[in-house]
Amino acid sequence: MHNASLTRRRMLSALGLGAGAAALGACTAPASSSGEAGASSNLRSGMSQAALGEIPAQYRGRTNVLFWAPWTGGLFDAVSEMFTMFNDSQDEIFAAIESVGGYEDLNTQFTAALQAGAVPDMVCFPEMQWLQFYFAGALTPLDNYFDDEWNLDIYIQNFVGEGVAGDQTFVVPFARSTPLFYYNKTLFQDLGLPVDTQYTWSQLREFGPEIASVTNAGQPVRTFAYSENDIWYSNSWLWAFDGRWSDGYEVMPTEEQVRELMTFASDWVHQDGHAYMAQASHTDFQTGVVAATHGSTASMRGLTDAVDFELGAAYMPGEVNQPPRVPTGGSGFSLVRTESQERQDATAELLRFVATPEMSGWWHINSGYVPIVEAAVEEPEVRDLHASDPNFTVAVDQLENAQTVDTVHWFQSGTTATGQAFASLTGDNADVEDVLETLRSEHESVIENNRDDLEEYGV
Repeated sequence: MHNASLTRRRMLSALGLGAGAAALGACTAPASSSGEAGASSNLRSGMSQAALGEIPAQYRGRTNVLFWAPWTGGLFDAVSEMFTMFNDSQDEIFAAIESVGGYEDLNTQFTAALQAGAVPDMVCFPEMQWLQFYFAGALTPLDNYFDDEWNLDIYIQNFVGEGVAGDQTFVVPFARSTPLFYYNKTLFQDLGLPVDTQYTWSQLREFGPEIASVTNAGQPVRTFAYSENDIWYSNSWLWAFDGRWSDGYEVMPTEEQVRELMTFASDWVHQDGHAYMAQASHTDFQTGVVAATHGSTASMRGLTDAVDFELGAAYMPGEVNQPPRVPTGGSGFSLVRTESQERQDATAELLRFVATPEMSGWWHINSGYVPIVEAAVEEPEVRDLHASDPNFTVAVDQLENAQTVDTVHWFQSGTTATGQAFASLTGDNADVEDVLETLRSEHESVIENNRDDLEEYGV
């Protein structure tokens, strides 16, 4: 477990907030005399609660806590229902929830809220992105609230270490996921292709001519859809080819594997024509334009409800490594430092509620995110779901292969560079050697620009 002691200013800059980040770090510096991140006090004067909407009559007179949710649509509806269940389970706390859009929107809005001194009581940032706000002194450690029933031991352990800094816990898992390979099982069965198995990328490429024998709206169905937002999945792609984006401070320690992956993707699109860069890969998949794509485990519920064919779900495809490692994804809850001990205590009760096996199982069933509380998989409703739809079992079983992304992808500049590289390959037919050289240079700059921080973090 790493000991995170990065400087606020450098980490905020590294995570893509630039000059505004430095201002955020200055305006929210911890109140401790040492000035280090993760201040000695869990309270912060001057940080009042952001404005609440109208409180329903049956919940008035309670301690009010506010969560800014980075979800819309069905996911927001599901977590809102969970909050209603919490509000109805007791008569002392009202948990209000407001959608702020997506994770990027939450990042922007929470940064502005810290500068204005009017904040929510709880936030939910993906993977390692909470670190920037930890170093801004904006988050409260949760360890003092843990007891025999609620502690880190109850969670799936793959995700626990990503919420700890300086031997304190600032994030508990909630909406956590890994990538999955989704395919049109009906089409595969009709063509006599294997189903309910572990695929390799080369095997999928070989399916191309058979899949293209089927048409949709007069056009051959393609095998696989890439998209501009594939950065997260690219970790598993390269791990399948037995490569690494970075190892410690070394970028692409075995460059040949990166070259093989890039060549494979480029040839699949521009030579074979059976893969392509899609504007909306899941839409194309749902409408039958393409036979397969990848998505988060959290896509499971939405895709299951949206498609008019039998949905297949499998581990991410392997190649040299079979199955490959997959990146951890999704987000966890953090408690915001405010001026109110009463609201912090109330928010902790909400966190305790959603971490019960019953609620963790309910969230898994209704969202598609994995049941991050280990005991949740034994809940009767979860067992019934997995018995009736094995796709959900695939998502849970693949967790044994989950790990944190390579270090260069901890930083927004690193992920952006990787995304641009593959967009140029699959979308623009760029030269593999040129793309590889450019990406190596950009990744090396990311590591060097953040070397001091990484050393202090314990990489």
